[in-house]
Amino acid sequence: MKLTSRLASASFALALSLSLAPALLAAEKPHQHDQPAAAAKPTPADAALIAKARASYPLKTCLVSDEPLGSMGEAAPYIHRAAGQPDRVVFLCCDGCTEDFKASPAKFLAKVDAAAKTKK
Repeated sequence: MKLTSRLASASFALALSLSLAPALLAAEKPHQHDQPAAAAKPTPADAALIAKARASYPLKTCLVSDEPLGSMGEAAPYIHRAAGQPDRVVFLCCDGCTEDFKASPAKFLAKVDAAAKTKK
């Protein structure tokens, strides 16, 4: 009887963990630092916007990961575009941080704005 009870408990625990694993794995997406900045070719206008932003960018670290910019190759520029607002260029340590930035742009743009105010 003890062996049957133990097997039933173990089977239940295994079934429960297998049923919860996909949901837990989907909820916690690890940060992908193995992705260097992609070499996408910006338009001439975007390239000029990026160059201007790079010259005056107030941060030395990635907005998302706080890794030093350039620690994974050239910092990945991202142009944030929102209707009715000027385009904003931010720099990230890798393309993997872009999705995290897109999820909460206001939070990260506030970080850039705060750094710009202290740099003046």
